[in-house]
Amino acid sequence: MSLKDNLRVMVVDDMSVSRALISQSLEEIGIKHFATESDSGAVLGKLATSPVHLVISDMNMPGLSGLDLLAALRGNTATQKIGFILITGTPSPEVLKRGQELGLNNLIRKPFTPATVKTAIERVVGPL
Repeated sequence: MSLKDNLRVMVVDDMSVSRALISQSLEEIGIKHFATESDSGAVLGKLATSPVHLVISDMNMPGLSGLDLLAALRGNTATQKIGFILITGTPSPEVLKRGQELGLNNLIRKPFTPATVKTAIERVVGPL
């Protein structure tokens, strides 16, 4: 079984269209086991009880931003090792610096393609 057959991914984005685009990209590259969540705060409890290998999160969301979510995951022993990819249209130097400080694994710039999503994932988990 290949890595993409076993990889479990959580997509976190408050916009349904964005969740759908990310999900479509995952399907196109052959990742079968993924879930989506619109509420960045609600995902914390879900990941603590049922961890995934990788979180792909939007940066700008109400409540917890993508970086706030990353900080919360890194602060919990049950979730601190989960891979984390941030999606943003405007990766400012401040966002990049804070992401690095928090242990961000990779970043995807909007607009993205299935190929750029695959490349970003492979840089975190290895060849699919």
